[in-house]
Amino acid sequence: MSPHATGRRHIHRSVARGLPLALAAALVAAGTATASPSGEAHVVRTATLGNIPLGAFSNALLPGTVDNDRGVDLGGIGSDIYPTGRSGEYWTVTDRGPNGQIKVDGQKRRTFPVPGFDPAIVKIRVSGDSVKVIDAIPLTTSSGKPVTGLSNQQSRDEAPYTYDAKTLLPYNPNGVDTEGIVRAADGTFWLVDEYGPSLIHVSARGKVLTRYVPKGLNLTGADYPVVEALPSVLLHRKINRGFEGLAQLPGGDLVIAVQSPLSLPDGDAGNASLNTRLLRFSPKKKAVTAEYAYRFDPVNVVDPSEDDTSELKISSVVAVGGDRLLVEERTDKAARLQLVKLGHQANILGSSWDDDTTSPSLEQLDDPAAAGVPVLAKRLVVDLGKVSGVPGKIEGVARVDRDTLALINDNDFGMTDGTGAFDAQGRLIDSGIETTVVYVRLPHGI
Repeated sequence: MSPHATGRRHIHRSVARGLPLALAAALVAAGTATASPSGEAHVVRTATLGNIPLGAFSNALLPGTVDNDRGVDLGGIGSDIYPTGRSGEYWTVTDRGPNGQIKVDGQKRRTFPVPGFDPAIVKIRVSGDSVKVIDAIPLTTSSGKPVTGLSNQQSRDEAPYTYDAKTLLPYNPNGVDTEGIVRAADGTFWLVDEYGPSLIHVSARGKVLTRYVPKGLNLTGADYPVVEALPSVLLHRKINRGFEGLAQLPGGDLVIAVQSPLSLPDGDAGNASLNTRLLRFSPKKKAVTAEYAYRFDPVNVVDPSEDDTSELKISSVVAVGGDRLLVEERTDKAARLQLVKLGHQANILGSSWDDDTTSPSLEQLDDPAAAGVPVLAKRLVVDLGKVSGVPGKIEGVARVDRDTLALINDNDFGMTDGTGAFDAQGRLIDSGIETTVVYVRLPHGI
């Protein structure tokens, strides 16, 4: 257990009072991939998270937060994965919690079946073919209350509804849809969020210290400090497509990935675009110091089964030494890892591309380089869609050693969309998709 992970709100203190059966439940073994031909990337280990009732998990951290988990188990921890420094152990983070969509009168409504769920940092250990939860830290406000995963702002974020999409839930300015995670040398954590989008500094015990948001967001009423320190152009992030990838460079700087192209000048332009952005943030200066243009490969190259460009996302960025990064381009069914190097000459921060009146916008450019935009050069490291045994919707990537990566999927808490997600008693009909960690061996390393 980390020395920075002590305190009464951690799950290990509560196991004896409520979770021994859940944590000791038999875990589903996913098996190990068969040997691959020499020279090909292949899975060398697979481990699966067992069933832990979400209500028991949440109430062990912050008693009374969940009164009805509707049969949902702990999931969603595959939003990211970051090594703890001990072999087989990782920090992960949940997203905003179980959520889905149901159409009512032809309009999709965002549902929150467990509105009391509080996003958490979860420490796991890969042991044999099992993923075990060994610690968990709830995210809390300055006064110690749960931040929740509920939408922040009316008109900017999706309206939150109950599990059956019939009753509107209150917005919560404290709510976060957490995705990426890294741990700083002082034991604090940095997270990224899709709502703001925002970069969040969190204490070793889970208290939000500062939430950095775009200039002009005007998020009021939060029970923690909110600082407008990010470029205002990020106000044009697509709904549910804010920040998702986060990396920590050797010197301590952070690199943040905008999950999808911005909606500039409108949603149609963003949906058709292959151009997104990376930001470099200095924790010392508490400011963005660089911005980079990143261009996706065509969607049918990333995923031959997909023809919708809007399905492209960056879900993970991983520092691999110096100013080099692995960048994950994915759809829900396939993913490819690209190697890029950040350079001063590629910095577009403060340029006309940060002005939302520039026409055409960065997102509208079919050939950014021809327009003078220094797009980051990239080199394909591995096409995970061609590696047998890798699950879909990989959102977390960690470097184990020079030749091996640890991947984790987001199983969406076993949720599906539509009215059939729950039975007549309001209990989840689980999708059967498990949270899985796979180790992939790369024949040529990184």
